[in-house]
Parts: sequence; structure tokens; C-alpha cells
Amino acid sequence: MNIQDIWSSALHLVGQAWWVEITTERPHCTYYFGPFATAVEADASKSGYVEDLEAESAQGIQIAIKRCKPVQITIDYDANGQDAYGSSRTSMSGQFG
Repeated sequence: MNIQDIWSSALHLVGQAWWVEITTERPHCTYYFGPFATAVEADASKSGYVEDLEAESAQGIQIAIKRCKPVQITIDYDANGQDAYGSSRTSMSGQFG
């Protein structure tokens, strides 16, 4: 683990890390990729994640760079807008902008 990884992990623990949030319509999911120390670093990484999802035939892809602390890294929603555990789409804590 290098210094950058340690710093990103520390920022994540206090809810100050940056994440790439990708939502897809098909499948109906939200994915979080990170943590990153800066929004610029997260933004520079997003294209690779999108390419992977496109290769898996994901549709309706939307991307946001957020400072947050995701509770789950992948959230798979059913037709009622809830994940398999009955949680609503807002399964994040401590979103900061």
C-alpha cells in the first residue's frame, strides 16, 4: 500500500474521500468506485469504469463525482426502487457536496 492509498483510506474513514458514483438504468444499479484523495483523481478514473460497464451491456449510465462515504459499494435495486435488503436508494451516509 502506497502513501496515496493510505491517504485515500484515511479520508474515507472521516467521510472526506471522493468517489465515482455511477448509476445505470439496466441493470438498475448504483456503483461506487474509490476512494480517491481528490475530485480530479476520481474524474480521471471514471472512463475506465464506464468502459467496463458498457462492455457488460449496461444502459442509461450516469456519472457523478462525489465526496461521500458509501455504505455499500454496489446497490442492486428491484422494481420498487429498493435493494435486496429493503433499503431505499439513499444508502449513503455523510454526503458532502
